[in-house]
Amino acid sequence: MKKKQTSLEGQVAVVTGGAHGIGLGIVERLLQLGAKVVASDVDREGLSSAHGRLEKSFGTSIAVHAGDLSKERGVQSLHRAVTKVFGPAQILVNCAGGGVIRPFLDHTPETLKATIDRNLWTVIWCSRVFLPDMVAAKYGRIVNIGADSVRNGLPAHAAYNAAKGGMHALTSGLAREFALNGITVNTVAPCAVNTEVWAKVKKTNRKLAQQFVDVIPMGRVGEIEEVASMVGYLALPEAAFVTGQVISVNGGSTML
Repeated sequence: MKKKQTSLEGQVAVVTGGAHGIGLGIVERLLQLGAKVVASDVDREGLSSAHGRLEKSFGTSIAVHAGDLSKERGVQSLHRAVTKVFGPAQILVNCAGGGVIRPFLDHTPETLKATIDRNLWTVIWCSRVFLPDMVAAKYGRIVNIGADSVRNGLPAHAAYNAAKGGMHALTSGLAREFALNGITVNTVAPCAVNTEVWAKVKKTNRKLAQQFVDVIPMGRVGEIEEVASMVGYLALPEAAFVTGQVISVNGGSTML
C-alpha cells in the first residue's frame, strides 16, 4: 500500500479572493500544509494586511497580487506574477466572488453583471490561464468555492445561484475533460459561513439571516476553518481519485 501524501511541501498554490473571510482561511490552511501560496484579490489594502500577518508565521512562503480577475488581462498578470515568484502553480483555488444578494426583480443590469463577473468569469479565466501549466506537468488540483444555495434555493439568491451554478457545471465539465492529465477539479459548496459578510447580514437584515440558519439542521452557520479543511484535503496528492464533485460543507442543509 502506498504511503499517503499528506503534505503540500514543494507545491505552489494560488488562492483568489484571498484577502478576507473564507479565502484568507484557505490561504492559511494551505500554508500550514506546506505549500507556497500566492493570494490574489481586488482589495489591495486587505491583501497587504493579510500578507503582513501571515509573513510573520510563514516567511517567504506567502506572496500577494492585487488585480481584477474577472478580466482576462488581470488573470494573465496574476499568472506572470506567480510564475516569477514561485514557478508554475499546481493548485488553483477559485474563491473570488461576492454576490449581490437581493430579490431578483430588485437587481439592476449593473448588479446582475457584477454578480456573474465576480462569481463565474473569475473562475473561467483563472481555469483557462492556469490549466496549461498543469497539463504540461500532468498534475493539478483545481478547487472552486461554490454555494449550497444552488441546491436549496435560499431567498434572494437567484442571480447569485445562476453564477455559482455555472461554476458547479464548469467543475464537472473540466473534471471529465482533464481526468487523464492527472488533474482533479472539484467544488466545495458552503452554506452561510461565519465571516465579516455574515456579521453584516445579521446586523442589517435579521429576518434574512434567520432564514439562512433555518435551513441548517445543525442550527448554526459554518466556520471558516471547516470550509478550509475540506479545500486542504482536495488539494492534497492523496485526493487523486476525487474529481468532478460538488462537496457540501453545510451542516446538513442539503443531503445527498
